[in-house]
Amino acid sequence: MSRVRFGAFLAPHHPIGEHPTLQLKRDLDLVEHLDRLGYDEFWCGEHHSTGWEVIASPEMFLAAAGQRTHTIKLGTGVVSLPYHHPFNVAQRMVQLDHMTGGRAIFGTGPGALPTDAFMLGIDPMTQRDRQDEAMGVIERLLAGERFSHESEWFKLEDAGLQLLPVQDKMPMAVASMISPSGMTLAGKYGCGVLSLGSMSTTGLAALPTQWSFAEESAARYGKTVDRRDWRVVMSFHVAETREQARAEAGHGLMRWHNEYIVGTLQRPGEKPYATPEDALDNIASMDLGGVALVGTPDDLIASIRNLQEVTGGFGTVLGFAHDWARPADTMKSWDLVARYVIPEVNGLLEPYRASQRYVIAHKEMLDRAGEAVMQKIMENDRAAAALKEPQGKAAMSSHNAPDLSKYGENKSAG
Repeated sequence: MSRVRFGAFLAPHHPIGEHPTLQLKRDLDLVEHLDRLGYDEFWCGEHHSTGWEVIASPEMFLAAAGQRTHTIKLGTGVVSLPYHHPFNVAQRMVQLDHMTGGRAIFGTGPGALPTDAFMLGIDPMTQRDRQDEAMGVIERLLAGERFSHESEWFKLEDAGLQLLPVQDKMPMAVASMISPSGMTLAGKYGCGVLSLGSMSTTGLAALPTQWSFAEESAARYGKTVDRRDWRVVMSFHVAETREQARAEAGHGLMRWHNEYIVGTLQRPGEKPYATPEDALDNIASMDLGGVALVGTPDDLIASIRNLQEVTGGFGTVLGFAHDWARPADTMKSWDLVARYVIPEVNGLLEPYRASQRYVIAHKEMLDRAGEAVMQKIMENDRAAAALKEPQGKAAMSSHNAPDLSKYGENKSAG
């Protein structure tokens, strides 16, 4: 496997009570912050209900983000394909690719919220089949084909795009939760995977077997899939100490769970917590089995390595963007991940450590260099005299200089 890429996944999940416009602006600030820190990818989703998830058009949001960033890839996480005519989706993705200078990633899904589909009069039983059909059509359109297509929910008449993407082949990814359907679809089209199921206990338990569904489907359709295109979403908040991380994120984590997971989504089997400590101890346990991690950069490093081992390896870690902590503490958490977690996971610091170990093990090189400097000093009367002064001795002691007594107390008397 090549190095692990890092990014963020923004649903978004924002508590009700703050000014919506300011929340959107803060989300854009986050993308800009991640771009400065060198993160690889940023994803945002499409939702139309719940009150907590307020980005209705990921393409519009990412186009704005593209104007404030330079290198970070921008992915739709995801466009809910059954909600749109596939031709319009293809057109918007092409425009996004141009407006971001070829940084767009096309992520698709069937639609995650039942209330969204209900408002649009869409039968949930049709959503995954419609996603499949739309993906096939959009893939052909993005490749520059002109063709007709008739379906029970949309129609194309000799249709072709008048503008194609900047990228020769725009990367595609399919959202995967717990069922095999997302992985199977990724295999059918030979594209990447966005694993969102890791945000639940059931989803975490399913991860070790998920990739096999993609490989089996790819073999069936004559395609190939690459683990480097597998993106796994992880929920975390880090600080310098575990105690600090827990103090920063505990209240927000409890609110997110109680008001959104339990109160809004009414997820089966989930119960509200009475205190932030209870929420932290159950949701963010430190045994590497919790749904979220609230701790130090070292804790996150261990968790990522454990997940790599359990799954067999993946290409990208996407941190779940949330409002558990204050904005300043959240930004600091992403900063700590960039400074300490990313280089450690990818082995960027090992050459530094090897160089340090080499220098320590070969002290004779330092001694020899010091002797060479001392020899030149002692060959000059004025320099030798200055060396006898206290400040001169102190200066040389910090440069691995040899013992002065080897050269005599006074060179001129020698």
